[in-house]
Amino acid sequence: MRLHAEYAWLPGAAEPSRDVLIEVADGRFGAVTAGVPAPAGARRLPGVTLPGLANAHSHAFHRALRGRTHGGRGDFWSWREQMYAVADRLDPQRYLALARAVYAEMALAGITCVGEFHYLHHDRDGGRYADANAMSEALVAAAAQAGIRITLLDTCYLSAGVDGTPLTGAQRRFGDGDADRWAQRVDAFAPAGGHVRVGAAVHSVRAVPAAQLPVVAAWARERDAPLHLHLSEQPAENEACQAAYGRSPAELLADAGVLGPRTTAVHATHLGDTDVRLLGTSRTGVCFCPTTERDLADGIGPAPQLAAAGSPLSLGSDSHAVIDPFEEARGLELDERLRSRVRGTFTAAELLSAASRAGHEALGWSDAGGIATGQRADLVTVALDRVRTAGVPPTGVLFAAGAADVTDVLVDGRPVVTAGVHATVDVAAELGAAISAVTR
Repeated sequence: MRLHAEYAWLPGAAEPSRDVLIEVADGRFGAVTAGVPAPAGARRLPGVTLPGLANAHSHAFHRALRGRTHGGRGDFWSWREQMYAVADRLDPQRYLALARAVYAEMALAGITCVGEFHYLHHDRDGGRYADANAMSEALVAAAAQAGIRITLLDTCYLSAGVDGTPLTGAQRRFGDGDADRWAQRVDAFAPAGGHVRVGAAVHSVRAVPAAQLPVVAAWARERDAPLHLHLSEQPAENEACQAAYGRSPAELLADAGVLGPRTTAVHATHLGDTDVRLLGTSRTGVCFCPTTERDLADGIGPAPQLAAAGSPLSLGSDSHAVIDPFEEARGLELDERLRSRVRGTFTAAELLSAASRAGHEALGWSDAGGIATGQRADLVTVALDRVRTAGVPPTGVLFAAGAADVTDVLVDGRPVVTAGVHATVDVAAELGAAISAVTR
């Protein structure tokens, strides 16, 4: 396959290059050559072509909450009860239908790989399905059917609070009893297909007692697998951890051997200077989810301080209040402007890196996220002739474009979206049906 991009953003460049010939074979990029006229037979990609975008933090079933939880007063903790109500209505078949539609929506937005932070493991009474990993299988199948890659971050979730309060209600579906039983279940999960990798997650210091943390960290380390965790999303989490352990969550995780270059902390909103130093010096990545952090009134995390300390930054859509990687990318910069009252903390190229290369690396796909020879052939083309993008210079797409401006998406060299239409999924219809099934 030969593609000719009007503009393409190549690795290390401050702005897109013009007239880029891209050759694709066996799902990988071959030669990539800028500044050449379109040869006969090459498929033209008008607009700006970007590397495939990575959604490093997703809870697929939260998509059913969109438009239902945003009004009125409340906070993260009241929103959480509404989330549990949806979780209580899901089974493997319903989750497959919902996740397939959600992942297809991601594909339409330019996302070629998702990190699914998966903790909805068991049946409604907390007992295991006959296939203990049936819900995981549903998510892996959903990604395949939607045409994107997935890193299934199987999440250890054992208690309802830092004090070890037992899981009750819908939370019973999340728990395996202890970390050893969690590890045994995950070891039994061997999904097929080149589109999937399995990693681990610690839900939070609220949900995994300190004595259990090293088990999860060791499981990930022995398999060289990604390890993700929610960190300091709420001040109440910090206060409870300090009261129980005499340390901040980041300090507790550092002492348990959880931090490191294969680890990604999600949110990291309420950090002290010591926390930032621990994350940075250990090269622990940080995934920001700006649209969710706004929606849940979480706050604005110290992104520039973390980047300066040495933490790679990635992006996720988390609760899917919005699925728009362009909004997440510019949110990283624009939210920082609100916090600091300073413009231009992150360049457009840095925002693109967070949305593409860094996200793929956080999910264990180091061979994706760049338009370069040998990399996975993931491409996202954004139109420059839409209402939002007309007259915008190519470098400005991250600040002007939205998910609706994506015209074409390739994943591992396969066309998944063409002319703004998904190849196999009627996304709006499937979303409507799947969400109705769990919200009636």
